[in-house]
Amino acid sequence: MSTLHVLSHSPFTDSRLSSCLRLLGHEDALLLCGDATYALMASTAPRQLLDDKADSLRVFVLDEDARARNLAPPDWITPVDYPGFVELSLQYDKVNTWL
Repeated sequence: MSTLHVLSHSPFTDSRLSSCLRLLGHEDALLLCGDATYALMASTAPRQLLDDKADSLRVFVLDEDARARNLAPPDWITPVDYPGFVELSLQYDKVNTWL
């Protein structure tokens, strides 16, 4: 069963990102939105966590949130708009929002 994991909290305030990455299954994906997009900041520990798993992760970022924070995703992360977010939520069996 595939799950879309949605993170919206800053990776610099708690361990949600690392916990989520440990639990991701091979059919799962991660969507970064809100302050979670700060994980895209170059030369940071959260970015390194993502880069280290780039070959095995499906990661999406809410484009509007990344642009609002002046963050550019690496090529292997797919930007989506709000309709794309809705489409993703329909593609996966479950959506897990990390509150």
